[in-house]
Amino acid sequence: MKILAVCRGSAEILPGKKYKTGINKMAVNGPVMVDAHGIVGDAICNGELHGGEEQAVYIEGAETLDWWAGELGHPLEPGTFGENLVIEGIDNRDIAVGDRFSAGDVVLEVTSTRIPCATFAAKMNDPKFPKRYMKAGRAGAYARVLSGGILEAGQTVDYQPFAGERITMPELMASYGKKLKGAERDRYLAVPLHAELRAFLND
Repeated sequence: MKILAVCRGSAEILPGKKYKTGINKMAVNGPVMVDAHGIVGDAICNGELHGGEEQAVYIEGAETLDWWAGELGHPLEPGTFGENLVIEGIDNRDIAVGDRFSAGDVVLEVTSTRIPCATFAAKMNDPKFPKRYMKAGRAGAYARVLSGGILEAGQTVDYQPFAGERITMPELMASYGKKLKGAERDRYLAVPLHAELRAFLND
């Protein structure tokens, strides 16, 4: 398993929108620094919904992007979905909260799944794309940075699955916005979830 691309975005205004977004990401040539807030220099324009230490790095598995390329009928350049990392040999459906990806000194821990929004629809030039993305159940993963350092394309990635009961990205997506109870709620609270989602479940 290795990093196929490290992607970083600049603040831009998408066609038909009035606000700036950092969703337009491009593959970076050479090494980039990663700190607690993610890829250094990556634009985060809406701090309430994006970025922060709990979702510092957005990961897409190369197998999932290949699947989407088939569905959409054309190749997907790295960064098309706004991802920071494209990792070879991983299918998003197999990623679970608490899984760890390590490359060099950098250690990332999965905290939550991607929920598509209007900005993503504008990026894909398709107002129905968020619904299609939800139905596909192949969402990418957000991760916190446990250890910072340097990342670059070609680095070997060590994948460490979460040792406890797994809550995968499709399951997390399917439960989005639901107030879980009893044993199901306890399952979710037993994994290293995004702090805001944990607070929502505890409320």
